[in-house]
Amino acid sequence: MKLGIIIETKEYEKSWNAMRFAVTAKKTGHEVKVFLMGEAVEIENMTHEKYDVAAQVQAFDELDGEILACGTCLKSRNMEGSEVCPISTMIDCVQMVEWADKVVTF
Repeated sequence: MKLGIIIETKEYEKSWNAMRFAVTAKKTGHEVKVFLMGEAVEIENMTHEKYDVAAQVQAFDELDGEILACGTCLKSRNMEGSEVCPISTMIDCVQMVEWADKVVTF
């Protein structure tokens, strides 16, 4: 199944669970794309003693998972895209939703 995941939060536990879901879906054979928008564009480097979001982002990347980050949301935070989370657009988000069999939001 093709799963699109939209993450809009940088709350540690929620974003950690969203990325764990993405990792688990990849490990069980699904095609998965993640789109980060709003404050979620900050999750790539988020670490917490209990909820290590950055480790889940890295695990997803190591499974060849695709993460896209909203360019407008990055720019509003004076951030740039990265190799793991490249700058994307709302058009990319729409295309991910069209591509996916199911879309999950966090």
